[in-house]
Amino acid sequence: MQTMLNKTFEAKLLAVQDNLLNFAYLLTSNHDDAYDLLQDTTLKVLDNEEKYVDNVNFKGWVFTIMRNIFINNYRKAVRANTVIDRTEDLYHLSMPQNSGFETPEGAIASKEIHAIIDSFTDDLRVPFSMHLAGYKYAEISEATGIPLGTIKSRIFFARKRLQNELRDYRAD
Repeated sequence: MQTMLNKTFEAKLLAVQDNLLNFAYLLTSNHDDAYDLLQDTTLKVLDNEEKYVDNVNFKGWVFTIMRNIFINNYRKAVRANTVIDRTEDLYHLSMPQNSGFETPEGAIASKEIHAIIDSFTDDLRVPFSMHLAGYKYAEISEATGIPLGTIKSRIFFARKRLQNELRDYRAD
């Protein structure tokens, strides 16, 4: 009886391989990555065969597994590319390698920018600094207890104020 169920399960899995490959390509936009994702999904589905319940939509179950694998791989890649700034004032955070920070002029400009940001009132400075540090709007809203729309407005106004204060630095 069990081998009969295995054959049916494997037949269902083989039947959706083309659909899975198309979905994998939509997610990755790369043929090689799509084939890798298809292979990872197929292995995961086969490893978790005992978790599949017969009255559940098989195709939906398999596609959900593929999507979750893709999301987990994406998050893993983002974490691997995250740079952790261990300097005292976190000045290097979110700065490109060729930022000019290492030059005397760059250091002065950076200090002036931080001085301007530090001069903002807390209602602008805190959300703007968190946004610069890489927090998403929703995360800032949750951490500060301020509504999302207000956070977006404050970051917008802080950015405009900073641009206005730095208008002499623009190369027109």
